[in-house]
Amino acid sequence: MDQAEFIAAALRNPVNYEILERMPSLGLDDVWLVSGALFQSAWNALSGRASDYGVKDYDVFYYDRDTSWEAEDIAIKRAAAVFADLAASIEVRNQARVHLWYPTKFGIPYSALSKSTDGIDRFLMTCAQVGLSRESTGYVVYAPCGFGDIEQMTIRPNLVDNFRAEAYYAKALRWRTLWPELTTLAP
Repeated sequence: MDQAEFIAAALRNPVNYEILERMPSLGLDDVWLVSGALFQSAWNALSGRASDYGVKDYDVFYYDRDTSWEAEDIAIKRAAAVFADLAASIEVRNQARVHLWYPTKFGIPYSALSKSTDGIDRFLMTCAQVGLSRESTGYVVYAPCGFGDIEQMTIRPNLVDNFRAEAYYAKALRWRTLWPELTTLAP
């Protein structure tokens, strides 16, 4: 799978397409559709399933130096209005704020990020390390590990400082119930 094939597979999912087309209207900086909505849509294309099969939610990352909850809440409400007609759970999160809530939620430290793609780099699986953004010239892809694990339908650990084996295995188990042809590698 190359970049063009990945984009085509992701865009087969009409919710991905609509999110990407509308993202510029959010007025957010460094904004990306990330992770499961993308690689799971690609798995569906590869395995002949419906384009949105198994996609639990659609995560949108952006980066704003204003780390107040109030600023993020404004962005979340703006997104809710922009995406109101889409029958999907769309979660919008400021990556500049993750280090503020992550230790409380997961019990381990999380150093501050300097851009949205830093958050993509910290996903627990390499197949999840993908982002797609929309610019005036077309789509931009961020895939630091490439598309091999997506194409091979392999769940491989990304052993970053925030790696949590229990979360890795829980996600892998959920995905394998939906896509039984997946291969899960041990950390």
